Amino acid sequence: MSDTLTLSAETRERVGKGASRALRREGRVPAVIYGDKQEPLSIHVAERALMKLLNTGHFMNSVVMIDGVGGAIRTLPKDVSFDVVTDRPVHVDFLRISKNASVTVNVPVVFTDEAGSPGMKKGGVLNIVRHELELVVDAGNIPDQVEIALTGLEVGDSIHISNVTLPKGAEPTIDDRDFTIATIIAPSAMKSEARADEDAAASEDNSGE
Repeated sequence: MSDTLTLSAETRERVGKGASRALRREGRVPAVIYGDKQEPLSIHVAERALMKLLNTGHFMNSVVMIDGVGGAIRTLPKDVSFDVVTDRPVHVDFLRISKNASVTVNVPVVFTDEAGSPGMKKGGVLNIVRHELELVVDAGNIPDQVEIALTGLEVGDSIHISNVTLPKGAEPTIDDRDFTIATIIAPSAMKSEARADEDAAASEDNSGE
């Protein structure tokens, strides 16, 4: 389960481009908290503290407690905008959530046990279609990742969402089809050998006519 992160903030007295630029010059990042049937709250956070959380690698699928604004507010980061030149964060959107709310998050997929896959041992290549799964989960139990074992898979086998054991309480947002997550495909050399065998077989058939 992802750790709960904490970020101190202050409310914004002024909004608009000019006020936002002034905040950024002071090392602050404008942000907004919205949702949960409450009015949006304009805040700003320290850029250094925000970057520290961004560098954890799981900021976007972690509960972030915003404090310093009249009590701790439970949120989920929904969007971070970056400057196209400097790549510094310029704005953050936080979704206000209740403790037992269901939230939609993108959870990274991690593939394990390549050694247990006959197809991989033969030189097959793992073609990953989805590096993340969009899941609906309990806000208090957001998984860090979804592990998928490659045990027993051959070249040509595909992994569909129906083959995956999701964390307890998690459901995929796509529920109208059994979508593909990854496939073990033949490398170029194996494909070339297969074509050569097919050509040889065709030549034998033609010579026998």
